[in-house]
Amino acid sequence: MEQQQQQLAAMLGPDPAPFEALVTHLMSTANDQRSQAEVLFNLCRAHHPDVLTLRLAHLLHASPHHEVRAMSAILLRKQLTRDDSAPASTPAPSAVPTYLWPRLAPSTQSDLKSLLLATVQREEVKSISKKLCDTVSELASNLLPDNAWPELLPFMFQSVTSDSPRLQESALLIFSQLAQYIGDTLLPHLHTLHTVFLNCLSSANASPDVRVAALGAAINFIQCLPTPSDRDRFQDLLPAMMRTLTEALNCGQEATAQEALELLIELAGTEPKFLRRQLADVVGSMLQIAEADGLEEGTRHLAVEFVITLAEARERAPGMMRRFPQFVGRLFAVLMKMLLDIEDEQAWHSAESEDEDAGETSNYSVGQECLDRLSIALGGNTIVPVASELLPAFLAAPEWQKHHAALITLAQIAEGCSKVMVKNLEQVVSMILSCFQDPHPRVRWAAINAIGQLSTDLGPDLQVQYHQRVLPALASAMDDFQNPRAHAASAILNFSENCTPEILTPYLDGIVSKLLVLLQNGKQMVQEGALTALASVADSSQEHFQKYYDAVMPYLKSILMTATDKSKRMLRAKAMECISLVGMAVGKDKFRDDAKQVMEVLMTLQGSQMESDDPTISYMLQAWARLCKCLGQDFLPYMSVVMPPLLQSAQLKPDVTITSADSDDDIDESDDESIETITLGDKRIGIKTSVLEEKATACNMLCCYADELKEGFYPWIDQVAPTLVPLLKFYFHEEVRKAAVSAMPELLRSAKLAVEKGLAQGRDESYVKQLSDYIIPALIEALHKEPETEICASMLDSLNECIQISGPLLSESQVRSIVDEIKHVITASTTRKRERAERAKAEDFDAEEGELIREENEQEEEVFDQVGDCLGTLIKTFKASFLPFFDEISTFITPMWGKDKTTEERRIAICIFDDVAEQCREAALKYYDTYLPFLLEACNDENPDVRQAAVYGIGVCAEFGGSIFRPLVGEALSRLNVVIRQPDALNSDNVMAYDNAVSALGKICQFHRDSIDAVRIVPAWLSCLPIKSDLIEAKVVHEQLCSMVERSDRELLGPNNQYLPKIVAVFAEVLCAGKDLATEQTASRMVNLLRQLQQTLPPSVLASTWSQLQPQQQLALQSVIFGCLFSELFPLQLVFHVYRFLWCGLLRHYACRSAPEDVRFCEEVVVLDVRGLISDLIRLRMRFVYLVYASFGAANHVSRFYWVSFLN
Repeated sequence: MEQQQQQLAAMLGPDPAPFEALVTHLMSTANDQRSQAEVLFNLCRAHHPDVLTLRLAHLLHASPHHEVRAMSAILLRKQLTRDDSAPASTPAPSAVPTYLWPRLAPSTQSDLKSLLLATVQREEVKSISKKLCDTVSELASNLLPDNAWPELLPFMFQSVTSDSPRLQESALLIFSQLAQYIGDTLLPHLHTLHTVFLNCLSSANASPDVRVAALGAAINFIQCLPTPSDRDRFQDLLPAMMRTLTEALNCGQEATAQEALELLIELAGTEPKFLRRQLADVVGSMLQIAEADGLEEGTRHLAVEFVITLAEARERAPGMMRRFPQFVGRLFAVLMKMLLDIEDEQAWHSAESEDEDAGETSNYSVGQECLDRLSIALGGNTIVPVASELLPAFLAAPEWQKHHAALITLAQIAEGCSKVMVKNLEQVVSMILSCFQDPHPRVRWAAINAIGQLSTDLGPDLQVQYHQRVLPALASAMDDFQNPRAHAASAILNFSENCTPEILTPYLDGIVSKLLVLLQNGKQMVQEGALTALASVADSSQEHFQKYYDAVMPYLKSILMTATDKSKRMLRAKAMECISLVGMAVGKDKFRDDAKQVMEVLMTLQGSQMESDDPTISYMLQAWARLCKCLGQDFLPYMSVVMPPLLQSAQLKPDVTITSADSDDDIDESDDESIETITLGDKRIGIKTSVLEEKATACNMLCCYADELKEGFYPWIDQVAPTLVPLLKFYFHEEVRKAAVSAMPELLRSAKLAVEKGLAQGRDESYVKQLSDYIIPALIEALHKEPETEICASMLDSLNECIQISGPLLSESQVRSIVDEIKHVITASTTRKRERAERAKAEDFDAEEGELIREENEQEEEVFDQVGDCLGTLIKTFKASFLPFFDEISTFITPMWGKDKTTEERRIAICIFDDVAEQCREAALKYYDTYLPFLLEACNDENPDVRQAAVYGIGVCAEFGGSIFRPLVGEALSRLNVVIRQPDALNSDNVMAYDNAVSALGKICQFHRDSIDAVRIVPAWLSCLPIKSDLIEAKVVHEQLCSMVERSDRELLGPNNQYLPKIVAVFAEVLCAGKDLATEQTASRMVNLLRQLQQTLPPSVLASTWSQLQPQQQLALQSVIFGCLFSELFPLQLVFHVYRFLWCGLLRHYACRSAPEDVRFCEEVVVLDVRGLISDLIRLRMRFVYLVYASFGAANHVSRFYWVSFLN
């Protein structure tokens, strides 16, 4: 400590050398020396801020050492940067604010400002001058809004008009930064700045550096202007801005040109409409640069990037680039030409890794990436016609590179053009399959790659329509051993992912046998591809894969146990993946014995020391989770092995490196290709994606275990919840957030089940509440900040599940926070939709842009749907006590009833009121005057989903509305009649609305009988029965019918039991549908009623009723009534034997005299296994009895009755 004080005293003394030495030591590569210097620097900052800042300023001004001046500029800037992200609360005593300006004496502040301006005039080294300008800009951004540096702007205007190019550049650099930081402060100088920028850009005497600095300042200033009219005043700068670029190129100054291009790309991304009036000239110039073979690749790539950026700026300038199809065609041709820049290197042919890109140049990579981006940005209607013109010529050319380029192009544009390409599948598939026989292996590989990509992007249409051509071609391609990369296993993987078992099963023999051959290939890359394809095929074919299990599993286990070398880590990892997917496909019973052996191997691996980059880790996490899904509760003993490393992976910190964007020290990417860099403002951020992917996998697996094991996951909740809850706001990786969101209700459910089943070691409901109090507020906070609409919807869904599980455990304050957040969600969604509506008014808006906006709005409808579900759950949980909250939120809900809203919004608004009316009953009557008129009007809405919600609400109001609803009965009947009598009321789109309208009509009959013409209305209601599509309402309606028959409802039965045949017919249909249309209790009541009718009705009435039934209805009733009686008299085992004896006999007799399809039907029944027979017979009874009836039609009534009743 004493030594530190001495050193500190020396630094603060009159001799500047010790302080300069300190700054030098701060740059030292020796950790100890640098650490000691940092301690002294921090002491000086804490106790002597005035001395520190002035010493740094003096060094920056006068040190003869370039590196010391540069470091002083960086350190000074840091001390003068306000940290707005720092907490507002008082810092800990040990914490020293990095922003020193408020702590400086006024004299120090004045001296510092003067020194900085003097240094700007003096500094000659460009790199140091830029750092100095950054420091001045940082300080000025804090002082100028308060007019605390009045000398600065006059100094800058004087400098920018001086004869010194260096001073001009410095002033423009500061203007550029200030436009970013405090652009509104510069607005009063708009006219002056316009003149300054125009002069600097147009002057023939201006140096390239000055012109580029002026370009940057002008672009930043244009971006900060608040209105389009302000930006229009700068339109005349654009030709001069473009000349900065073209003249640099004409003079061979490509480095300057590239700087200019980077600045123009920024303008294209942020203010594309600024370019619109001169778009043809600007884009034409850029394409000329892109087409100029004599320029450097970097220059041409930046020109391409400019045009792509304009195409992608659809939120700010929708449809603008599609107005110039000729430019799209030129750009597309440039990109395809870039794909030709590929060499046939021998390394590719002997490649051991699928990722090997030997022979691919930077031109090739840029062309490939930009084709993908362009097609996504502009869509198929624009891109496919352009591609259709160029592709045939490439495929007809003799050069293999052109064939390869055409196939790569098809693969790259498929995602963005999928909707159009699906309509032209025949042409596309034929084009690709014709290249499967190309003499060049790289072309064959590209063809297979294209099929694989199209299988993903154009699936499942491709699989459904062309499996008979594609799968045999891929199977044949697997015989291509000339080149290990030309095999088709990877394409099999893509194709099978969108395949149904029905499509895939006929090809399994050939595919599996060929994949097994590839597994024995000497090339590891081939083996890995075969394993991945086998896994996908098994996953897609499910139980159909059992046939191949015994042949496949020994190979897989052998690889798992023998591939132990470091070079074979990926092979072993893929074997794990394949084994676990095969196990899931074939099921626990088939997999059980091998599963134990596999898990022993995995446990051994789990306990071994693995390197951080070992792919085994991620694959093993997923394999364990699949094994859990396969084995269910049998997996619990292994959880103690699985969970510790899984938690460790889920808790990984993101590996992030931040440097200055203009730093000469690039983030080191040489050791790890998984590092991705992005530039945000003046920062360059490097993120190690492999760490994020492992973290995402682990979080998904935790969610999987909680979902699968339910209460069995309880022992791990206390460790998992604190791991996953903070990840609800993990903005580095969407998949991590999604997994955390999905896990929240699973954790709550696991805890609740464990408590209910006594597995929670003495914990009670208070534990569930404690967990709920931790999860739900965190979920609400994360929802408030979530930037992605899709994840917002998922969060609402998760929140809804959590509310369902926690139920009454929620406090009033928590309900309040949920309601407040729902208000925020509705407001934010409405704002986004309004912004899209504004985009739709753009002059370049077109149909393709309209389709994209429609897709975005569909995501908003999912958000609204989840909002409705959340409110519905709250209403069902808290009933009338929720109404004060409903009163608040109704101002957000009521506008959703408007005709200008989407059908989904209207439906959701109606459903919310339906829930209020149903759950709150008398307490909800006060809302009827407001909402019932909307409800009645919506009954006849054009959209069937809206109609369904509305007529359901009418039924609820009829049931609970009492005297409030009575005056509206007439109008309600009229509205319901329109729904029920609609000519196509029973088609698939309308039938749910029909069923709910019938249910509502029944409730009016039940609760408002005195307000209707019951003699006419009740039979009309009966005539609509049974209802069969809305199974929930069907049970309600048919129970009501049953009750009315039990009390001998006069209007229902009609004069002289006129409607009895209809009632009996309805009973027959309902009973023969099993449990679908009625509860067991209602079905039993119906059977009893039928027996009572049989016993109590006069024979003549019974005969009349019976005669009015259709033959099938008669048989169905006989089947049900006597079947129930028979099952009561005889044991189940005897019933089975009687069935089997009689049916086998009937089959022998019947086969000689029936249609082949009916014989097949009987054969189906006879071969049923014992366990499933009775349930299947019940399901199939009616049809078989009808066959018996038809077969023995000539026999007398008694023999028919004997067979029918005895069989049942």
